[in-house]
Amino acid sequence: MSVGELAGLLVAVFWAVLVTLLAVVLVRLSRVLKEATVLVSAVTEQAVPLLTEAGAAVRSANEQLERVDEITANVQDAAANANALSSTVAATLGGPLVKVAAFSYGVRKAVAKQNGTLTLPTQPGEREELARLIRAEVRAATAPKSGLLARVRRAVRG
Repeated sequence: MSVGELAGLLVAVFWAVLVTLLAVVLVRLSRVLKEATVLVSAVTEQAVPLLTEAGAAVRSANEQLERVDEITANVQDAAANANALSSTVAATLGGPLVKVAAFSYGVRKAVAKQNGTLTLPTQPGEREELARLIRAEVRAATAPKSGLLARVRRAVRG
C-alpha cells in the first residue's frame, strides 16, 4: 500500500465517521424539532382560551370602571349640593343667631355696667362660645358678595 492509498483510506474513514456523526446529530435534531412542534401546538391550544378569557376580564373591568366613574360623579354632585345647602343654612340661621348672641352679651354687659360690676366671661366655656360667635359674625360679614351662595342668601332674605 502506498502513501497515497493510505492517505485516501484515512480520508475515506474520516468522511465515513463524520457522515455518521452528522447523521446522528440530524436524527436527534429532528426529534427535538418534533417535540418543539408538539410543545408549540399545546401552548397554542392553551393560550387561545386564556387570551379570550383575559379579553373578557378586561372588558368587564372596563364596564365596572365606567360604573364607578358614574357613581363618583353622582357622589361629587351630592357633596357639592350638601355643601351648598349647609352654607345656605349657616348663612340664613347663623347670622341671626350670632346677632341674638351678641345682643344678649351686650345686654349683659350693659346691665353689669349699670350695676357697676363689669366682668368678662370667666368660664372657659363662655369664652369659647363668645370667640365662636365673634368668628361666625366675622365670617358672615366677610362672605363673598357674588356667586351662587350670595344669590341664594339674597333670595332667602327677600
